[in-house]
Amino acid sequence: MLQYFFNKQINISLVELTNFSAFELTDFIGIISFALSGFLIAVHHKLDILGIIITAFLTALGGGMVRDVIANKGPYIFTNPLPVTLVIATVCIAIVLKLHKITDIEGKTAFVISDTIGLISFSITGAMLAIEVDFNFVGVLLLAFIAAIGGGTIRDVIVSRMPVFLVSDFYGSIALIVASIVYAVDMFGKTSSFSLLVIFIFGVCLRLLAYYRRWQLPKLS
Repeated sequence: MLQYFFNKQINISLVELTNFSAFELTDFIGIISFALSGFLIAVHHKLDILGIIITAFLTALGGGMVRDVIANKGPYIFTNPLPVTLVIATVCIAIVLKLHKITDIEGKTAFVISDTIGLISFSITGAMLAIEVDFNFVGVLLLAFIAAIGGGTIRDVIVSRMPVFLVSDFYGSIALIVASIVYAVDMFGKTSSFSLLVIFIFGVCLRLLAYYRRWQLPKLS
């Protein structure tokens, strides 16, 4: 029965694949990336299999759920089976590839890239949804910020560590920068799949540059 359910979910996903909007595709990229990020952090902190699954789900879907609720929309994961399927598939593939064997995970490329892609993806979808429901500039920034850092914050709380956006490498600031660019592009009527792709690539490059150059906002000593 489980195999039938999983096969049905995959069939539904394949049939719908060509109908996805730029928003949905970006959202799915973020879900996969944050699911991997949650998985890697969970195994690094030696959670059991249930803890790993919960952490992956909450990291991947938490920010998007909060985003949708604030925008007064039903959470997307409750109306489409694909997000849950993507999380399950990501965890299974990560186990098959033995990514849980990686040591010192927080400094490894797999974690940094997956976390970065999730951050930028949800920054973009948060800003796009805020624009769609006619939020002002501040609303766009806040919704993008909450969507981007929401899943990672839940992940960090679960493993009892300080949320990364509060202390680390320009993390939350990048979400605000990306949201500002999305808002500006929309103001000039230039929003398209191509422009969103350019913003996505720019955001990923900026985040990786900030990480490896160890950029920090000023701190009070």
